[in-house]
Amino acid sequence: MATFNKFDSFVEYLAEQVFNFQTDTLKIVLTDTAPVATNSVYADISATELANGHGYTTGGLAVTMTSSGQTSGTYKLILADVVLLAAGGSVGPFRYFVLVDTTPTSPLKPLVGWWDYGSSLTLATGESVTVDFSPATGAVQIV
Repeated sequence: MATFNKFDSFVEYLAEQVFNFQTDTLKIVLTDTAPVATNSVYADISATELANGHGYTTGGLAVTMTSSGQTSGTYKLILADVVLLAAGGSVGPFRYFVLVDTTPTSPLKPLVGWWDYGSSLTLATGESVTVDFSPATGAVQIV
């Protein structure tokens, strides 16, 4: 997986206790438009989100947290890999995978960060892409 890019608001939201990664619902939203660090909530990227259908659901793909914790002052959020399978038609194009916390209501659906695949993808029926979160480094690290 590509390098994690945090949104500027992520640090503020951490300090203000907006996130609870132990219990909140996280999703991966796909877009072909580059996020910018000043985006802060889902509404900032929703207009450029991948269209609903053929295996992708508007609002994002569910993400499962497998573990979290800190060692030597570094917190790691470990997420299970997410697979998108195109079914009944093509899915795309998309290039960016955006991590959204859909539980908080104030602010509504804050953004955590994003990954850049490096080039746009379009999946044909039967093709898949795996969002591969490394258990060694974690999806998100806070140092």
